[in-house]
Amino acid sequence: MSEMDMSYVRTEMLPEQEPPRSQTGAAKWLRENLFSGWINTILTILSLAFIALVLHEFLPWIFDSTWNANSLSECREIAPGACWAVIKERWPQLLYGFYPEELRWRVNLSFVLMLVAIAPVLFTGVPRKLLWFTAAFPVLGYWLLWGGSLWGPLMALAGFGVGAGVYAAIRPVNNLAALIAGPLAVVIWWLAAAGPVAGLLAGGVPLMLEPVPSSKFGGFSLSIIIGVTGIAFSLPLGILLALGRQSNLFIVKAICVGFIEFIRGVPLITLLFVASVLLNYFLPPGTSFDIILRVVIMVTLFASAYMAEVVRGGLAALPRGQYEAADALGLDYWKAQRLIIMPQALKISIPNIVSTFIGLFKDTTLVSIIGLLDPLGLSTAIRADTNWNGIVWELYGFIALMFFIFCYSMSRYSQYLERKLQTGHR
Repeated sequence: MSEMDMSYVRTEMLPEQEPPRSQTGAAKWLRENLFSGWINTILTILSLAFIALVLHEFLPWIFDSTWNANSLSECREIAPGACWAVIKERWPQLLYGFYPEELRWRVNLSFVLMLVAIAPVLFTGVPRKLLWFTAAFPVLGYWLLWGGSLWGPLMALAGFGVGAGVYAAIRPVNNLAALIAGPLAVVIWWLAAAGPVAGLLAGGVPLMLEPVPSSKFGGFSLSIIIGVTGIAFSLPLGILLALGRQSNLFIVKAICVGFIEFIRGVPLITLLFVASVLLNYFLPPGTSFDIILRVVIMVTLFASAYMAEVVRGGLAALPRGQYEAADALGLDYWKAQRLIIMPQALKISIPNIVSTFIGLFKDTTLVSIIGLLDPLGLSTAIRADTNWNGIVWELYGFIALMFFIFCYSMSRYSQYLERKLQTGHR
C-alpha cells in the first residue's frame, strides 16, 4: 500500500450546525399549525381576513370612546365610539348595589377576609392553622355584611355542633338513628332554640353592627355572595349525597336518590320562585326569613344535586382494588373514605367539579328575575334612567367581561390543580 490513506472512515467529527430555520421557533409552529396543507392554509387566510375585518370595526369603537359625560346623548356628541362614562359613573352601584356608602368598608373587609379564609383550602403553602379561621368566616362574613347582633349567626353555627354531638352520642347504639337524629337536632335547634338563646346573650353582651337590609344588596357583591356561598356548601353536601346514594341503608339511599333526582328534574328558576314566594307559606306566622338567605339555600341545594352526580362518577371510576385495599388495611368506612377513596375520586372529578362551580356562578344572574339587583338587574335599572336610556353594548359588555374574569380564573385554577396532583406517567 502507498502512504496515502484510502480509508472511507472519518477520523474527526464535523462541527455542529444550527438546524434549518424552518424547523425551529415560530417558523416551525406556523408551518405545522397554520400552513400544514392547502386546506389549512386557505382556512388560515380566511380566518385572518375575518379577524382583520372585526378589528377594523371594533378597535375604533373601543379607542374612540368617551369616559367623561353625564348622558348617552352627550357621549354621542363628543365621540362616536363606546360610551364608557356610564361605567365610570355607575361603577360603585354595579359593585355594591345600594349598600350604604358609609358602610361599604364592611363589604371590602369581608371580601378581603374571604380571600384569607379560602387561601388554606386552595393552596398547600398556606399555614394549616388558618383552617380555623376558614371555619369561622361564615359567621364573621354574615355579621359584617348584614350587621345586627353577632350572637344570631353564632347560634346558627352552634347548631352544627349540637347536631354533631347528638350524632356522636347515638352512633354507638344505632348508626341509622344517628344519621337521622343528627340533622334533625340541627333543624330543631335553629327553629326553637337559636333565636331565644341569641336574644338572651345579646341582652347581656351586645355585639352589634348597624343592620343593613337585603334590599340594599346588589351588583357584583351580591353575585359573589351567592356564588361563593353556594360553591363552598354545595361541595361537602354533594359528597354526602353521593355517599348516601351508594349507602346500604335503604332509607338513606332512598332519601338521597329522591332528592338528587327531584332537584335535577326542576329548573333553577322554579326553585328561586319557591324561595322568594312560596317558602313563606310553610314558615310559622311572623317568621322573617331573609330573601338572600333563601336564595342561597336554594342555589346550594340545586348545585349539590349536580355535585353529587359528579362525585359519584369519580367514585365509580375508581378500580375495585382501592376499596379492597382500604378493607385490607382494617380501616372503617369513614377513614377509608377520608384517606383513600374520596381523595382519588375528587382528583378524577376536578374538571367536572369546576365546571359545575362555573355554571353555578353564572346562574347567579337568574336572581334578577325574582327582584334581586345583581349586575343584570342593575343594568336594567340604569338603562331606565333617561340619561342612559338606550345604552346596551357598554353595560352588557362590561358585565360579561367581569364574569369572564371570574370564570376564567376558576378554570385556570382547575388546570393548576390538575397539574399539581398529577401522579400518573405520560
